[in-house]
Amino acid sequence: MKARFRSLPLARAYGLLETGPVALVTTAGEPWPDVMAQSWHTMMEFEPPLVGCVFGNGYTFERLMRTKQCVIAIPTVKIARQVVGCGNVSGREVDKFARFALTPLPAASVEAPLVAECYANLECKLHDARLARRYGFVVLEVVKAWIDPTVKDPKTLHHRGNGRFMIAGRTIRLPSRMK
Repeated sequence: MKARFRSLPLARAYGLLETGPVALVTTAGEPWPDVMAQSWHTMMEFEPPLVGCVFGNGYTFERLMRTKQCVIAIPTVKIARQVVGCGNVSGREVDKFARFALTPLPAASVEAPLVAECYANLECKLHDARLARRYGFVVLEVVKAWIDPTVKDPKTLHHRGNGRFMIAGRTIRLPSRMK
């Protein structure tokens, strides 16, 4: 049985589990709102919706910790190149909304903008930051959710590591006791 397996470098192990959709996280501030690509997140609670996220110790993380709010925008493959672009430059030097032709829209409950080109936007407030300094891990509470009802079966991006992405496949239904 062991013969069919081969060793995987530990630095690539995250690509096996990290299959949630790549998101764009926006924060408010001067001189412009920031938007970064992010794929390290997980649902932690249904009601109220809580999302655990891991951030690097960079510009967006600093702004999130200062403002205590953000938007998690969920793009589709339609804007894949812009999403990857947002992940490859710093918002400290570049207005990424302008550079990548993304449209900021006002949110209802937070100062961070929604992203018009995304099929869903989640307005979030910082819920728990006890692990932020040590691991970059924060828990966000979704306080308002928006979805574009015209987008059916969105083709979301899923980061697999090393510049590889998977696109969400078909949806199936199986019996479940979940709501």
